[in-house]
Amino acid sequence: MTVLEPATLADLVTAVRTTPRLIAVGAGTKPRLAAVAGDFVRLSTARLNGIVEYEPTEFTFTAQAGTPVRDIAATLAERGQYLPFDPLLAEAGATLGGTVAAGLSGPGRIRYGGLRDFIIGVRFVDGEGRVLRGGGKVVKNAAGFDLPKFFTGSAGRFGVLAEVSFKVFPQPVTTRTLRLEVDGPAARAKVLMEAAATRWEPSALEAPARENFVYLRLAGPPPALDALTAEVLGRWPGTTLADRDAEVLWRDVRAFGWAHATGTLVKIALTPGQIPDFEALFPNLPGARGWIGNGGNTGYLSLAPDATLPPLEWPALTLRGDAPLWPGARPRFAVMRAVKAALDPPNRFPDLDD
Repeated sequence: MTVLEPATLADLVTAVRTTPRLIAVGAGTKPRLAAVAGDFVRLSTARLNGIVEYEPTEFTFTAQAGTPVRDIAATLAERGQYLPFDPLLAEAGATLGGTVAAGLSGPGRIRYGGLRDFIIGVRFVDGEGRVLRGGGKVVKNAAGFDLPKFFTGSAGRFGVLAEVSFKVFPQPVTTRTLRLEVDGPAARAKVLMEAAATRWEPSALEAPARENFVYLRLAGPPPALDALTAEVLGRWPGTTLADRDAEVLWRDVRAFGWAHATGTLVKIALTPGQIPDFEALFPNLPGARGWIGNGGNTGYLSLAPDATLPPLEWPALTLRGDAPLWPGARPRFAVMRAVKAALDPPNRFPDLDD
């Protein structure tokens, strides 16, 4: 299989202009995004690597699309900063561009917002080989159509990302993770909804599907966490995890360590009230595993390697496996097709429905 590997922006432009059908790929941590039928050539962003600008005092950075997220996290950590949406699959090598293309956010989304709330600028090559910008490199830039958010979750359908700019936050002083006991899907949904609506502002609120626990993470100064912990455990039964156990838990969540190593893995858009319906899928799917993230607004379903994904009633995105890329309900908005037509007139990239 031919794989194009541009090392500069000029190389990227040439590759796009001379390739009739192509799909951009990163590190392959979400392989279903690049699994398209037909004569598509893969264009790897691996050599488009490195931080272009980093302004710690402005809490912003710009990096090339092929830069591993773990490298960015390490650089930010040296200055006491981080990406609050907890990027997924960073330790597996996920790139910045691939993370944007998948629109994936981790546990921190519940308090701080998702990836689309932190991306502030993109530089990309469109279907005609033009180098275009959307947004900017500073937080207050609000000029033009908000293309950065349009590229979030676009799966390479609008263009090939070359550079991406983000805002970042200071790292919290400390965190504390509580494991709350619940009794069944309805009780789990109730705890998730109620905890998300409190003044505690949890920095993560997640739960394994079909297990009687909810994990609630707090962030802030230790004295404040002592008071908040007492309030939370006064409302629901539970325990405080040791720091080491909490570190292992959240690393496992960010790496999909709970899921099957192979087989289909799907991200599903839910509401907390739909958790019982989501968990009702599992008895008919032997070996299926699941996780509930973002306070009950995201579900993840992992199937055993030989299992088939059933019809889904919710919008979903397949991250790996042989299921359709967009299983379940997916409304199409006229603006999406208009942007696709404007940025990719020759239909060089996969269609929105591919």
